[in-house]
Amino acid sequence: MQMQFLVPTPLAYFAALVQSDEHFPLLEAAIALAQDEYPELDIQQVLGDVDQLLARLKRRIPEGAAALHRLRLLNHFFFRELSFAGNVNNYYEPDNSYLNAVLLTRKGIPISLAVLWMELAQGIGLQARGVGFPGHFMVKISLPRGQVVIDPFSGHSLGREELVERLEPYKRRSGLVDEFDVPLALYLQAESPRHIIARMLRNLKEVHRAQGDWSRFVAVQDRLIVLLPDAWGEHRDRGLALAELGRSRAAVADLETYLAQARDALDRDAIAERAGELRRAKN
Repeated sequence: MQMQFLVPTPLAYFAALVQSDEHFPLLEAAIALAQDEYPELDIQQVLGDVDQLLARLKRRIPEGAAALHRLRLLNHFFFRELSFAGNVNNYYEPDNSYLNAVLLTRKGIPISLAVLWMELAQGIGLQARGVGFPGHFMVKISLPRGQVVIDPFSGHSLGREELVERLEPYKRRSGLVDEFDVPLALYLQAESPRHIIARMLRNLKEVHRAQGDWSRFVAVQDRLIVLLPDAWGEHRDRGLALAELGRSRAAVADLETYLAQARDALDRDAIAERAGELRRAKN
């Protein structure tokens, strides 16, 4: 009798990866995001490709090299030799968020470049973390004499003055000025792997929303809800997208979940009205 093995769906595979915060495989989870667009993607092959880059980098690191020297060799390898860089011409291309495509084109957005860069940094013993800087993901390295913040889009290290300057527009928009100002260090806190993946998904979400691509939008929402089951706004957004696709029954279920959980939401009345419209249309 021939044994049959059930292959998990891309969403089930992703769900298995992101169950635990203690053992959260950031790189593999990030690669897995591309399975919706590339169903035949071999995730283990992509992991192997990154391992090969790490092996090449390790051959360039002298034994006993100081952390700062390792950092310089990493940046030269990643940004100069391999020519990874921000995709300035097509910033909102979905492929910028798919690591298999980023490895192929060497072009991406800050967060996808950061995930690859951090994997290499950690592989050579550097203490690298992602930073959810407003509007632009960063990476930081802890060195014996302090901390270095790097823009993965360009490879440049950023001093305090540059970081403060980049923050100004965000602070003004958010009203975080004068007595409401907060220290720079609060904007440089490390992001957890789960929140890094959430930010990658939300980047894709906005791309698909802008293009009105509701099928791809729903696929992203499915992953966000698996990743952040208590983020009730993601249920609302999936419900509204399902309504755009004419899937009224599923849309109502999501909107009702949102209404039941987000009791203090400012948009409760509008969402309740939309859910009512969908129920009447369904009947």
